[in-house]
Amino acid sequence: MANARKTPKSKYTADRHIPGAFEGETVTRRRFMGGVAHVAGAAAVLGFTLPVLGFAAGTPLFERPEPIWTPVGDPAEFPSDTYVPRVIQVVHGVGEIGKTTTYVRARSDDPEIDPPASFVDDVPFVAISTRCMHLGCPVRFVDAAKRFICPCHGGVYDFVGMVTGGPPVPPLGRFYVRLRDGQLEVGPRYSVNSDFREHPSYRDPAQDLDGIGQYVYPGRFSTPKL
Repeated sequence: MANARKTPKSKYTADRHIPGAFEGETVTRRRFMGGVAHVAGAAAVLGFTLPVLGFAAGTPLFERPEPIWTPVGDPAEFPSDTYVPRVIQVVHGVGEIGKTTTYVRARSDDPEIDPPASFVDDVPFVAISTRCMHLGCPVRFVDAAKRFICPCHGGVYDFVGMVTGGPPVPPLGRFYVRLRDGQLEVGPRYSVNSDFREHPSYRDPAQDLDGIGQYVYPGRFSTPKL
């Protein structure tokens, strides 16, 4: 039986016969859906990255903000045997969330309570940060127990802010203080290690301030420093 003569297909005809396509299709449904998915993915990525890049370009990443000093009262209002709560401004332009509470007292004459090395200046007052050094929850000073208590995970600090129970590791942070025009003023926050010595840069909760741990996390430039 003679072989049937094969009629060669033109390039035009071959291009129209794509595997998986209907007669006359030049793009398969799979290829079309793949292209749509790539375009949608690119749009989603741009939607996330462009605002971030715009924010980063307009923000001085390595420039510290100016310190904020808040008057908290006459120095005579603060005893040495307990703390007085005061609300201070820590960030400008963000409303009420830019405020926080600090506990303020006069410096004790007992070197066992307030060793001279634990003070960064000669101002005889202490302003304790209420930010728990576990995860940042606000602590409360309980005068009857002379303790700072964290309601979130059971962190307990003694009268000077040293950890006595629960998961926190470093002591409570402190605020710089100064005297101006007969008023006590509270300034930026700073961190202290287990010896209550000022750390070179502020550290966030859950970051160790002693041993090798103090070198693991970099400091934040968003925190003012004197």
